[in-house]
Amino acid sequence: MRLLGLDVGDRRIGIAISDDLGLTAQGLSTLERRNRQVDMASLQELITSRQVEGIVVGMPRNMDGSYGERAEITERFIQLLEQTCHLPCIRWDERLTTRQAERVLRSVQPHRRKRKAMRDRIAAQLILQNYLDYQRARAARPSGDTPGEV
Repeated sequence: MRLLGLDVGDRRIGIAISDDLGLTAQGLSTLERRNRQVDMASLQELITSRQVEGIVVGMPRNMDGSYGERAEITERFIQLLEQTCHLPCIRWDERLTTRQAERVLRSVQPHRRKRKAMRDRIAAQLILQNYLDYQRARAARPSGDTPGEV
């Protein structure tokens, strides 16, 4: 089952995709946001061309686990995406993924202009990989809670 991972921001959407077996996530691209219609059309085209069967969207949460204004904006985006693409969207806790992405970028030191787009793509990759790792670990044990799913 091929999954798409999204890190949704106001200006960009970081995009990652899983392999066919659902073992690894690869950073795919960064979508520069224009408007809802163009954004949804671009994502739908990607979903169709890559034969995506589900979407994991990073859900921003405060460090105490509560939801803020950014989570409400992301939830509206997810609802529109589900209506447009007719695929299930899994809401996944994205706390600290941007910081992790920043650490990765510091190690490779890309040009400043490329850094933000790369950060969003890496954050999407981390969101999706965390979800895939959790699913693998969950399948290995008989029952358990869902720490990252929100």
